[in-house]
Amino acid sequence: MLPYFPFEQDHYVMALGVRALRPEETLIEVDAPHYSTELALKTSLLAADPRARFQAWPGTEALQWEAVTEVLPVMARQHPGHFTLEVDGGRWHWRNHLLGTETRFTPGEADSLPRAPLDWLGLQVQEDLLVLDGTREGLPLVAGQLCFPALWCLDEKLGRPLFEVHAPVPHLNAQLGAATLRLMAGLKAGRPVTRCNWALTVTDRLDLEPASLPEWRHLFEGITPRDAGERCLLRLERQTLTLLPRTGGILFTIHTYRAPVAGEVVDPARRRRLASVLRTVPPEVSAYKRLTPFLEPLVAWLEADTLPRAANS
Repeated sequence: MLPYFPFEQDHYVMALGVRALRPEETLIEVDAPHYSTELALKTSLLAADPRARFQAWPGTEALQWEAVTEVLPVMARQHPGHFTLEVDGGRWHWRNHLLGTETRFTPGEADSLPRAPLDWLGLQVQEDLLVLDGTREGLPLVAGQLCFPALWCLDEKLGRPLFEVHAPVPHLNAQLGAATLRLMAGLKAGRPVTRCNWALTVTDRLDLEPASLPEWRHLFEGITPRDAGERCLLRLERQTLTLLPRTGGILFTIHTYRAPVAGEVVDPARRRRLASVLRTVPPEVSAYKRLTPFLEPLVAWLEADTLPRAANS
């Protein structure tokens, strides 16, 4: 099962749902069974089209380096079996035991890493990494490694203020824009916050760039109340926000999980709740989230008295 089931009410609600990271929770989540596969996918995607997956404004090197120096010590402390960090003066020695790699570098020295700092950091974690400039009006997105997007891309968003980044989401800025800005302004050093975003999809691929849609659009076809639970997938984004105190940047992480709906609603209470939520999604939100083609058969599947098995249909 997925680590989160983010439906806390019996109807659809648009809410930030942000809370402080608990002491037992980790900033960077390690899904060990999938770690090597997902990092290999990141590596291949970056090699195929580096600009599509990593971009950074000129002058953001300090922000990128601070992301590295903030995240690595936390990873080594929270996942000591997976990562080791040794600091000797200004020289850092990073060991990634999951990948069997090690890297020596000096923070701030441009040539001490094989690629841009944020890009290199993104190849140590399963999360996508985005950096906002908290010192500029509007909090523009100024750097990012984005390998596993949910139908958006850096070309569309880099350099835009936060309100413009969120503009395509129906009602988001109107209902939550002011609260979002208050949240960003209230971030404290050493006190990251987290939330979980949800979507439903018909493919298990992680890299859902807009250009990929023609490759899997056919999977929307023919979904029925008998097989919707197996063919539709719940896609979760566990997100965190961390203030970078020296530069005033904000590091935004996105760890994407997905699994067939059927395995996530074995509990009848979960099944009923998800059906109730989907019944109350506004049509414009359903269209934005691309739920409309399969919404009715999925709700019918959820509201059935028994869990049908596609293999026996």
